[in-house]
Amino acid sequence: MGLAGPLVREHDGEMVQEQRRARSPDRTGTVVRDGVSLAWEVYGDGPVTVLLMPTWSIIPSRFWKLQIPYLARHFRVVTFDGRGSGRSGRPSGAAAYANLEYAADTVAVMDATDTDSAVLVALSCAVTWSVHVAADHPERVRGLFAIAPSCGLAVADPARERFAWDQRHDTTDGWAAYNKHIWLEGDYDGFRRFFFEQMFSEPHSTKQIEDCLLWSADITAQGLCDTTAGRLGLEGAVNEPLEPVCARVTCPVAVVHGDHDRIRPWGVGKRLAELTGGSFTLLEGVGHGPPGRQPVLVNTMVRAFVEGLGRPPVRRTWQRALDRPRRVLYLSSPIGLGHARRDVAIAEELRRCCPGLQVDWLAQHPVTTVLEAAGERIHPASQWLLNESTHIEEEAGEHDLHAFRTIRRMDEILVNNFMVFDDVVGEEHYDLVVGDEAWDVDHFLHENPERKRFAYAWMTDFVGWLPMPDGGEEEARLTSDHNAEMIEQRARFRQLRDRSVFVGNPSDIVDGAFGPGLPRIREWTEQNFDFAGYVTGFEAPTRPETERLRRSLGYRPEHKLCVVTVGGSGVGGPLLQRVLDAAPLARRLLPELRFLVVCGPRIDPASLPRRTGVRVRGYLPRLHEHLAAADVAVVQGGLTTCMELASARTPFLYVPLEHHFEQNFHVRHRLERYGAGRHLSYGEASDPGFLAEAIVKELLVEPHVLPVESDGAARAAAMLAELL
Repeated sequence: MGLAGPLVREHDGEMVQEQRRARSPDRTGTVVRDGVSLAWEVYGDGPVTVLLMPTWSIIPSRFWKLQIPYLARHFRVVTFDGRGSGRSGRPSGAAAYANLEYAADTVAVMDATDTDSAVLVALSCAVTWSVHVAADHPERVRGLFAIAPSCGLAVADPARERFAWDQRHDTTDGWAAYNKHIWLEGDYDGFRRFFFEQMFSEPHSTKQIEDCLLWSADITAQGLCDTTAGRLGLEGAVNEPLEPVCARVTCPVAVVHGDHDRIRPWGVGKRLAELTGGSFTLLEGVGHGPPGRQPVLVNTMVRAFVEGLGRPPVRRTWQRALDRPRRVLYLSSPIGLGHARRDVAIAEELRRCCPGLQVDWLAQHPVTTVLEAAGERIHPASQWLLNESTHIEEEAGEHDLHAFRTIRRMDEILVNNFMVFDDVVGEEHYDLVVGDEAWDVDHFLHENPERKRFAYAWMTDFVGWLPMPDGGEEEARLTSDHNAEMIEQRARFRQLRDRSVFVGNPSDIVDGAFGPGLPRIREWTEQNFDFAGYVTGFEAPTRPETERLRRSLGYRPEHKLCVVTVGGSGVGGPLLQRVLDAAPLARRLLPELRFLVVCGPRIDPASLPRRTGVRVRGYLPRLHEHLAAADVAVVQGGLTTCMELASARTPFLYVPLEHHFEQNFHVRHRLERYGAGRHLSYGEASDPGFLAEAIVKELLVEPHVLPVESDGAARAAAMLAELL
């Protein structure tokens, strides 16, 4: 036997790096029982322990990734990889995987983690093992929450009972592929894909299937055969009939099961509840993997179950509705700083419309940098948000950020952050929630519309996830599926958003399609959004005002100023380095040229080399004034900075991040419509001589830019004020 769980796994013939964890464990360790090493992890320090059980050895405990961050805020959480999977040992032979072996492993992990008692939360096969633990060690189990149980109960399953697992068949179609001979001699990888497609029967489950295929890639066919034979009581494994064991369970039991479960019929869950005296909840339209596909529902149900087992009552204060002050909860996307600057401007206008209005911000760094400088109130629960910018920076390469894939791989963070939001609006009253590209809130509210208890406004400056050309058919399929899900959500729950506001004008929208068979993006957006025009939050200075501004900022009249900025994230370091390499060459061409390099809040100015004629600064709260005072600028390609330059009629070069579909398609389309800026590829910008000449040439350009409206913040605020 050995340990497994590499950071890099093979998937579809390629080596793929596994997604980083959104929350690291507070303690890790191993315990050896009967020669088998069991890897465990502990999160949080709450008064009640929740033990998230392993499931069938085809996947490790990583499948609880969408539950751990949320539950660990409220309870102490323990997980472990079951024998045969992840970082735990992999003994040979079916007898090592009998049900009582897993039950004994559970008790050993509880002992090793100093867990006197716990609430067991189990999916599928693990429900059987949890029933054994609850029956044989009643003092250790405070309750059992069973999800989609796959237990040996007397419930008919015709689709699977046609084919015996250990006998050869003439066909490999459907559940005939659930067969040891096919795994060992035929298409084992084909079975894995089939199984997970059955597990996640809901539409738009590509990410969940992809995760499970990646996690299961290092589980060998022989290993899965041993675990299956052990569970079925074959090849020397001996299992006690489960129904008499259920009768010995004395702790509270809650069972949930989907009626679209293609792995085990929901009658299994109903029968388990009857045998244990537990509650039963049928999840209509749900498959076999609710923790991955319905994480908000599972998280809230588990929390309610645990807290209902005897937690002391919480003291609360209730206020008469008409006596409550008007309150807004504002959510501003932390990917860059542009959202924060425009949202502060909108909030200021909103207060003018509604005197006495209280605005709270559920926000994270770097947005908090802008909010603190503006004197805004940051909600204390913001400390529980997991940082999206950190994830972005870890996913980025050298001036390369595959934005669609990066957001898609942010699922752990998005679920956690929605759960923080859900706790806040559940415990406090807000008249209005504004989400500026708060993708987590918008998606999971549409998935769980019953959780909306407030007026809700959604804002964005682009619509449509678009594939990059080198992503091929697979990326085109995934972006199309993502768009189709959004369109279906909006069609079904059109009234969930009380207002959809596009920050811009109809002509700013790309005129492509969402995907094959889907609507045109511009036409659909015009039907589903109101348009506020662009939001700058300031009046562009006139030429005399610009001259006064330059003097007030300390810039000398005989100098030419080039401002270089890469936004609020930390992915712009390579571009700053390229400009610094080009600066000496540009100053040879134009000696009076001076550079201001603005690192933003997430890049350390000390990490950059010093150059003559170059000043390096960190975060500048009023960066738009320096952009307006500049003679030329070099920027990364984010919409806000580019539109601030367009508004000030400052010539600029913009270098979009490679594979960043929004910067390369949506932002570029809008800038070309305005006639603003000159596009450079990162390859061109990597040549110091070429970049130096481009900066000097652009400085001499007389821009012919369409005027950028300055009343966008007031227009957006007026739309929001109607909801108050």
